[in-house]
Amino acid sequence: MLQRPLGSSSLTVSALGFGAGHIDVGDMTEREARVLLDGVLELGVTFIDTARGYGASEERLGRWMSPHREAVVLSTKVGYDVPGQEDWTAGAVREGVERALRVLQTDRIDVMFLHSCPVEVLQTGEVVEALLACRSAGKVLAAGYSGENVALSWAGESGLFDVLQTSVNIADQHSRRAVLPFARQRGIGVVAKRPLANAAWRYRERPIGVYGETYWQRLRHMNVQPQADDWVGTAIRFSAFTPGVSTAIVGTSSLSHLAHAAMAVDRGPLPLEEAHQWEDAFRPHEAEWSGEV
Repeated sequence: MLQRPLGSSSLTVSALGFGAGHIDVGDMTEREARVLLDGVLELGVTFIDTARGYGASEERLGRWMSPHREAVVLSTKVGYDVPGQEDWTAGAVREGVERALRVLQTDRIDVMFLHSCPVEVLQTGEVVEALLACRSAGKVLAAGYSGENVALSWAGESGLFDVLQTSVNIADQHSRRAVLPFARQRGIGVVAKRPLANAAWRYRERPIGVYGETYWQRLRHMNVQPQADDWVGTAIRFSAFTPGVSTAIVGTSSLSHLAHAAMAVDRGPLPLEEAHQWEDAFRPHEAEWSGEV
């Protein structure tokens, strides 16, 4: 698996990352979660992203983590849903970091993201300062912001964050055009989320109310097909090899699906002609198609 520096931080990450929300999926047992996580490492995937809001994901990762800690670059999110603390306050950040350390059974979080924190809150400084204080204390190695559009641009331009997480896929190229060139110039690491565009191409009819509905509509307007008739391979290669992207995270409960994505990354970037085809199909809509939160 291709490994890359995470911006100018001290961290190195796999070009394909794993989104760990699915290890809390419905009837997945503890043993099945462990088998999946073992398989993630066997594929050479070293970046694992989780969150407080992913049910039992952090807890299961914590129970699995101990013998694998030095092989994993671990990220999670903070700033909300902390008992006794108001969301998006310094207390929510400080207590959220302490809670994550306990639950994940680790002495540091490699990347801690403020997830979808409103730009007005970022600008007041209290929440960002609390995160940076945790970084100074060694509890967090890299300070990150996860979000889209105006708030993401502010975070990137502020000079305060080491890593950004944003949607980058064939149907969501806003950040690819508006933020990533700047991040690359500044040495900010970029974690690309939703590289498969929620696999919106699976649906023959518009999936009303489903998370990928917007992407389904966009793909219909773009009217482009993968040259190799491989939606997954095309999508992950487009995202993972976008200039400035450090890692593209795929969330799945299926090891075979992750292996498919890993094999696609092994093939390298899309041919330039095909990459330009997707860019050209998006360009007429770039003024109206903002980043999907």
